[in-house]
Amino acid sequence: MAAHTSQSVAKAAGDDVDNSHVARGRSRWTDSGNRGGNGGRNGRGNGGGLRRALATHWYAWAMVAPVVLVLGVIIGWPLVRGVYLSLTDANERNVARTIGANHIEATYEFVGLDNYTDVLADPVFLQRLVWTVTWTVLCVSITFTLGLVLANMLNREFRGRAAYRMALILPWAVPGFVSVFAWRFLFNRDNGILNKLLDGGGISAIPWLDDPTWAKVAVISVNVWLGVPFMMVALLGGLQSIPGELYEAAEMDGASAWQRFRHITLPGLRSVSMTVILLSTIWTFNMFPVIFLLTRGGPGDATEILVTQAFKEAFVSSPRDFAGSATWGVLILLLLMIFALVYRRSLRKQGEVW
Repeated sequence: MAAHTSQSVAKAAGDDVDNSHVARGRSRWTDSGNRGGNGGRNGRGNGGGLRRALATHWYAWAMVAPVVLVLGVIIGWPLVRGVYLSLTDANERNVARTIGANHIEATYEFVGLDNYTDVLADPVFLQRLVWTVTWTVLCVSITFTLGLVLANMLNREFRGRAAYRMALILPWAVPGFVSVFAWRFLFNRDNGILNKLLDGGGISAIPWLDDPTWAKVAVISVNVWLGVPFMMVALLGGLQSIPGELYEAAEMDGASAWQRFRHITLPGLRSVSMTVILLSTIWTFNMFPVIFLLTRGGPGDATEILVTQAFKEAFVSSPRDFAGSATWGVLILLLLMIFALVYRRSLRKQGEVW
């Protein structure tokens, strides 16, 4: 009995030893497998995943590659070059140039952040910034309001709606410089149609482009005229995506027109509105053609915005200051990036995904 018991204990102990060896073996295999799996994912696994993605979506990569290449050449290289020039003292006297058969090498030097310090300390920068922000806020606000009103009008069924839509989209179809030249003729102090109409009503001529205040009114009016069609079309698309059943239910509940607009239309347009406001803000902030072609920043410098000042530094001032112009351009980019980040954060706080 004792012998049998001792044999059983020995057998059980042997089984435990064998099981522990097996368990340790399995543990080592599992650990090595995990390490191998992680190594595969971190090493060859990444390459394999990338190869599988390329093999699976090669058509998409082939379609995207030319766009990325073109954007890199058209936008990426000038941006890098501009940032580099903003850190130098480059102007038309010390850049590389060819005069006849003689080639003169560049002699400009690296100056670090001196250009940014000079621009930010210059009162001109603050003046241009204040007017640029004012111009942008006024243009975007008026454009959005008019676009929303017209979109609501055109969202209803009435006779001749298609003709009205075409007429309101017409300013968007005409090239911008053609529209600005037409408005420049309308604003002419002596022969402009607007002053002729005022003169016919016994009102003295208005110096539209010769007085600083009236010049600002003129450029804002032209930019609004050019921007309303885009805003109207975008908001009209948003209005047509709102289910009509919501308006019917609200009307049956006794909601007034203002209540339906406030509680159905505005919330339904929130996503579209946020997008078009962002785009319109960026476009207006950099709206060079309207300012340059209509007033050239005048009278004096009353209508100069940041982007026209950058142009002035590079092509009008003598000697042409390429480093200063690049500095203004980089500051404009930084301001817009900061605005976009703040705007995105505010949208996320409101529950909007962008």
